Amino acid sequence: MAETVDQKLLAKLSELSKRKDDLDAQMADPDIATDHNRVIALAKESGKLRYLIDPYRILRTTIESLEEARSLVNDAEGDPDLKELAQEELPALEAQYTEQLEALKDKVVSADDASISSLIIEVRAGTGGDEAGLFARDLYEMYLRYAQLRKFKIEVLDQSLGDMGGLKEIVLNIRGDGAWQAFGYEGGGHRVQRVPETEAQGRIHTSAATVAVFPEPEEVTIDINWDTDVEEHVTRSSGPGGQKVNKTSSAILLVHPETGITVSMQDEKSQHKNRAKARRIMTTRILDHHQKKQNAELDSARKTMIGSGDRSQRIRTYNFPQNRCTDHRIGLTLYSLDRIMLGQLNELVAALQTHDKEQRLQNL
Repeated sequence: MAETVDQKLLAKLSELSKRKDDLDAQMADPDIATDHNRVIALAKESGKLRYLIDPYRILRTTIESLEEARSLVNDAEGDPDLKELAQEELPALEAQYTEQLEALKDKVVSADDASISSLIIEVRAGTGGDEAGLFARDLYEMYLRYAQLRKFKIEVLDQSLGDMGGLKEIVLNIRGDGAWQAFGYEGGGHRVQRVPETEAQGRIHTSAATVAVFPEPEEVTIDINWDTDVEEHVTRSSGPGGQKVNKTSSAILLVHPETGITVSMQDEKSQHKNRAKARRIMTTRILDHHQKKQNAELDSARKTMIGSGDRSQRIRTYNFPQNRCTDHRIGLTLYSLDRIMLGQLNELVAALQTHDKEQRLQNL
């Protein structure tokens, strides 16, 4: 019999609970405690898991109480008074179990998203000329109002003005707890249907704008274990330096297999000094490697979300004559566009979050 979603969820949380215990044990290890960078990394992972594991362990206690109560109720030879007491407790325990499980599902599917508190949003005018620029401005103002309603901090990082008060492009930084959960679904093509300010005949036009949303890169930190992550080769120095240089095994070659980075150092007569210099250089090069990799991933995400800017690539349509907003990803239509443009996105975002939650739980 295939596992249910709930069974898969509890099995996954059981594994994460064991992982957290392992992390805590490592942090208590005196040998590790002296490695400041390692302790920081372990504490960060443990803290992230605590968000899930603390409520999971409370749920486990409820499950045990529920199983015990059911066992007493189903025990044909059990004490009648205990059986009656257990029967009275069952409804409350079942309700408690359901409430805790649903809350935990929300945490599981949103754990990574909830940890992102700073993001970048780019809004760019697409197809539609001046009207597309005006629509890009309207989207920016909609996001600005929504961020203000959610008490997020907003910073305009860059903007390019268009004609008639429109925007060619604007780049925002939005910060605050839950920022990614609020704005993470906005990436893609947005289409507007309305009579433009530029239209003298009163005809409805269709224009487009594109939105890219991605987490602001965190400061990259690296933890290098020089004993296991790096291969070290000690050789005799070559070249000028006299008899002592050539006879002493002081040259250091470091190889980092994961990235393919190598560093050779033989400037100093001392092996210790060459090793220290080589490690400093290698640390810098590995850090640069990870920063470039992170930036490349963000650039890739940005290009995916921006698309071509053509009106055919759309996630949402804003129809002003009908006061209608349709999100095509979930087939949701709301006849409250006037309120949505004022930043009241909660109903729309909640529907997207619910759909996303269901999909993620199915894919556990």
